[in-house]
Amino acid sequence: MRSIVLGVLLLCLSSVGMAYESPIKSDSPQDYLVKKGDTLWEISNRFLKSPWLWPEIWHANPQIHNPHLIFPGDLVSLVYIDGRPRLTIVRRGESGRTIKLSPKVRTLPAEAAIPAIPLSSIDAFLKSSRVFASKQELSGAPYVFASRQERIITGAGDKVYARGRIGSLDKNLDIVRSGEVLTDPDSGEVLGIIGHEVAGASLQKVDNGIASLNIKSSQQEVRPGDKVLPADSFSLQTTFFPRAPDAPVEGKIVSVVEGVKKVGQFNSVIINRGIREGLRQGDILNAYKNLMVKDQVSGEMVKLPPEKAGMIMIYRPFEKVSYGIVLTAYEEIGVGDTLKSP
Repeated sequence: MRSIVLGVLLLCLSSVGMAYESPIKSDSPQDYLVKKGDTLWEISNRFLKSPWLWPEIWHANPQIHNPHLIFPGDLVSLVYIDGRPRLTIVRRGESGRTIKLSPKVRTLPAEAAIPAIPLSSIDAFLKSSRVFASKQELSGAPYVFASRQERIITGAGDKVYARGRIGSLDKNLDIVRSGEVLTDPDSGEVLGIIGHEVAGASLQKVDNGIASLNIKSSQQEVRPGDKVLPADSFSLQTTFFPRAPDAPVEGKIVSVVEGVKKVGQFNSVIINRGIREGLRQGDILNAYKNLMVKDQVSGEMVKLPPEKAGMIMIYRPFEKVSYGIVLTAYEEIGVGDTLKSP
């Protein structure tokens, strides 16, 4: 196929005659053939200096089936439309086509489209971690106190019993263990309590204030004292475009997920901003290092100017905090580093 010539991206001069800096990388390819295992972030990073700018120059070709989704085998190219540069699909691969099978027409489901980020990197956290707004929300929940087999710890296939406020329990339940208390590093406000899901269970019956539960799946052993809560109903959006927040946001990293010491690409962090600050799935924040060094002459400790260390995308916002994945890391990122809208 004849490649579409890639020119230097020039944006129109503004009304006051100022030129806009090109967002296209100097070594951007002419086009790119999408492969299985790719992510939207990786593809946009091949073309753009700031991958989250993808939606601003994306052109959905109306002649192509599912024009807003990208599938393996698609050919993405930089083209000019009405004098403006756009990224678009110029050829649809087999996986993205409408396949005609007489007398029916079968189309590939949207789930086959490439995701925005590597979902495998966050899947475990989505299934095993929740944040509760207060200590009371978790401490007041029903708790496991015994098992049918009278074991200290139990797992999938076992039966356990719970007491407490069991009157409002649903059929599908999560068994959760209390974890880290998250506090704001500046104000000291309690932002939430991490609850680690250790098992999924189903409610069998309630008799004389005791709930009988069957453990359907387990990530860890269920222990006496673990809390029983309605199953988490969160659903991750997979076809969103990474983007800048609607309003300026500044925050800090308050925790590193799974105790990773050296945070790099595709590791997860928790930040002290959430839904109340307007954050949504897909919002991008730049991370900056906050370093104190010793002045070798005066002996004083001096705070260095902030240096950009990477880029984080929010994938699960809660009321006061959010989980984010590190999409780009120029150096190690850690607790206390500053976050700002791009």
